[in-house]
Amino acid sequence: MARPAPNYRDVPAQPGPTSGSRSTDNAFIEAFNGRFRAECLNAHWFLTLADAAEKLEAWRRDYNEVRPHGAIGNKPPIALMNPGDTASLSP
Repeated sequence: MARPAPNYRDVPAQPGPTSGSRSTDNAFIEAFNGRFRAECLNAHWFLTLADAAEKLEAWRRDYNEVRPHGAIGNKPPIALMNPGDTASLSP
């Protein structure tokens, strides 16, 4: 006689080492998400998709090309790509 299939709904989930289910699993992305939400998403009203794209791009450029980051010696991330120049790579 065949055994019935196990009922997996009754088995409690056991998070593994790479579950990614808790905010403490990746503190860097959680910190970025908090800054992005506070400084961009909560600060703007997006009226159209084009408006959202424009505002998100402006925030991304400021974050990557202007704002100093403490983890890399209070330099903007673009300085790592252009060690002698902090000018923008994109037009």
